[in-house]
Amino acid sequence: MNKTLFSALAALCLATSAAQAEAITVLVEGGGHSLQQAAADAFTKETGIEVNFVEVPYQGVFDKLTAEIASGTSNYDVATIDVVWNAAFASHVEDLSDLFTDAVKADIPPALLADATVGGKLIAMPAWANAEIVFYRKDLWEDPANQAAFKAQYGYDLVPPANWQQWRDMAKFFTKDGMFGTDVIGATSEEWMAEVLQAGSPGVILDDAGQVILDNQAHIDALQNYRAPLCEDKSAPDNALEINWGEAQNLFYQGQIAMMKFWAHAYKMTPEDSKIAGKVGVAPMIGGSAGVAGIPGPWYNVIPSTSQHKDAARQFIAFAIAHNALGIEAPLGLAATNSAYASYTDKPGYEHFGPLLATLSAPASKGRPINEHYQELVDEAVMPAFQGALECEDNVAQLLQDAAATARDILGQ
Repeated sequence: MNKTLFSALAALCLATSAAQAEAITVLVEGGGHSLQQAAADAFTKETGIEVNFVEVPYQGVFDKLTAEIASGTSNYDVATIDVVWNAAFASHVEDLSDLFTDAVKADIPPALLADATVGGKLIAMPAWANAEIVFYRKDLWEDPANQAAFKAQYGYDLVPPANWQQWRDMAKFFTKDGMFGTDVIGATSEEWMAEVLQAGSPGVILDDAGQVILDNQAHIDALQNYRAPLCEDKSAPDNALEINWGEAQNLFYQGQIAMMKFWAHAYKMTPEDSKIAGKVGVAPMIGGSAGVAGIPGPWYNVIPSTSQHKDAARQFIAFAIAHNALGIEAPLGLAATNSAYASYTDKPGYEHFGPLLATLSAPASKGRPINEHYQELVDEAVMPAFQGALECEDNVAQLLQDAAATARDILGQ
């Protein structure tokens, strides 16, 4: 429990007594319910206000909230939404700026605060956040024979990779004995987008003014680098276009790749019967010329303007962020605040929290564009160029120029 934050918010948001108790309903994606249940139980005990969760599949959150807004009435007092929907719902949810006290702001990574801000208002409170970090085989990295051979070949110590060149070197070094050094995910573009930020771009796809920057030099450099293990080094499986998160995870668990970039929560989910159980090491996301950078994956609590219990909803959101560490004991084990993660970093089994917090808080880390056309931009402009580049022809700059033209047409620029 973060008692300092709770005390700061208590006078503002916990004035409701047991005699005034009511119930609120929270719309949430199926996997996210458990991350908020402990806070909800503690909130009910403190205030007498019951918290009922309605769990639906991922897309169902968007569809149900959209339908409720269209109807003008709502069964939901709080909705927990993916960051990519913040822009779409911004004009249909309450302004939560007053809940972001100085203490709250100081405890939330800057990238998450930025993603909560739409039209100059803080419309969403982070519930939990994730980011990709580096996963590697400790047994391979700590093997004296590998350490000696690597240093003899590359001239520096075999340590967890921290930058682009080290990633490529180590991927090449461990491509042997029927194993690849790493993977290249071609079914989603987030890993490449992280490298765009590492290359110093002011944003991915769009800049802060909403202008298309898909064809800037950082996007080009990052895509050239991202595809290098596949196209130049041959240190990744050649079926990149068929590899999504799940496929990459399985390759690592089966001992077919030596390292991967993956969402931090997976650290505690390594199957006990996996070939690599007990052998997994973690490190912050790699960095480029701008340093370490990742694309956060946060979910936010918002209050629909159609909510029938807005005061109670605000109390719950304030309570949940003040007690954000309670979600860490859930199976996914995620939180959103610096203090929540820091309170677990020294505990066995939570070795991934240090790298995760370092990645979330890195100055170059930044979210995806808060733009209501984001998914259209990805589907129509980004993915064709990204996947075209993974065919390994010398056409990255042209592909991104074409993608930028498509994106500008979508946005009317």
